[in-house]
Amino acid sequence: MKKIAVYIHIPFCSSKCYYCDFVSFPNMDNRIDQYINYLIKEMDMYKDILEEYTIDTIFFGGGTPSYIDEKHIGRIFEYIYSNYNSSEINEITIEANPETVTYKKLKTYKDIGINRISIGLQSTKDTILKEIGRRHTFDDFLKAYETARKAGFENINVDLIFGLPNQTVKDCIHSLDTVVALGVEHISYYSLIIEEGTLMDKWYKEGKLKLPDEDSEREMYHRAIEFLEAKGYKHYEISNFAREGFECRHNLFYWKIKPYIGFGISSHSNIGNKRFWNYKNYNEYTSSLKNGHFPVEGKEYIDENMKMIEYMIMGLRLIDGVDKKEFKDIFKVDLDDRFGMVLEKYKKQGLLTEEDGNIRFSKKGLDLSNIVYVDLLPN
Repeated sequence: MKKIAVYIHIPFCSSKCYYCDFVSFPNMDNRIDQYINYLIKEMDMYKDILEEYTIDTIFFGGGTPSYIDEKHIGRIFEYIYSNYNSSEINEITIEANPETVTYKKLKTYKDIGINRISIGLQSTKDTILKEIGRRHTFDDFLKAYETARKAGFENINVDLIFGLPNQTVKDCIHSLDTVVALGVEHISYYSLIIEEGTLMDKWYKEGKLKLPDEDSEREMYHRAIEFLEAKGYKHYEISNFAREGFECRHNLFYWKIKPYIGFGISSHSNIGNKRFWNYKNYNEYTSSLKNGHFPVEGKEYIDENMKMIEYMIMGLRLIDGVDKKEFKDIFKVDLDDRFGMVLEKYKKQGLLTEEDGNIRFSKKGLDLSNIVYVDLLPN
């Protein structure tokens, strides 16, 4: 039976972080019950389609999934366990913000099968947290982390962001050093992206943000790689580091273009030759389901050529790169026959390397990856 990854979007949160462009709704607690009812209705509509799949991973994202009462998460699992092929699930992750968790909530998560928690820290410096609109302090994070361990979690990811306003290289290394000392299994280390429509975007356009310059931002990244590798973490994807055996299985489904389905407002799916995405607007999402329709806003069919391109682009995000033999096994085409000219061009420029049949980015290439991605796309 084919394996599939399941994403579930919980859009509610206590407040909107200044950099966040995800579909999330602060101050809409009165709609949580209704939303969960519609979410389960949507899952029921896909019941027949998912009969031929067995779930390998589940990921709760948001918003802040840990913001809502744990009974709602329990209801979702009751449906999954009763209606889907769920006996072989390997990994279930829930995102959490430090100020929203309690022992009772985390213990409930663990008891219903969640075995991985991703805690949004972003920085260990309270002044920076305040500047980016986080509702927690570093002390709140420490309490949440200790509570997660007490509840039995043995696989914890911590999210950190670099390139933040008034942040220094020293701040970044301090955050990493502090998190590593706690013994976390996985660290996601993302570069700040100023997304259109966010408060940070507004402030940036008004000249009110003091961001690190490009050289400092690159130093924040490369110093982090050196530091974390020296501490025993494998740099396995552009922004992700893990202790041996703790790589995020769910994200690997995305990076290797394996089947995944998303439930909830704004979620995306990729099954067979079709990619589709749900409404971002709350009323459109719920109205569609109320009328018995799939809440799909758009879809596109992916031909074999585009599958190969996406496999290359996503595969190059992985530090091990793209395996030429694996590529041929999947597409029945030699990778060099399909992408040889582009690959040779960037090998000569020092952005790509080839070793043991794997095409991967060099250190320089990690910084200039978008140049390569654009060249892989159709003209």
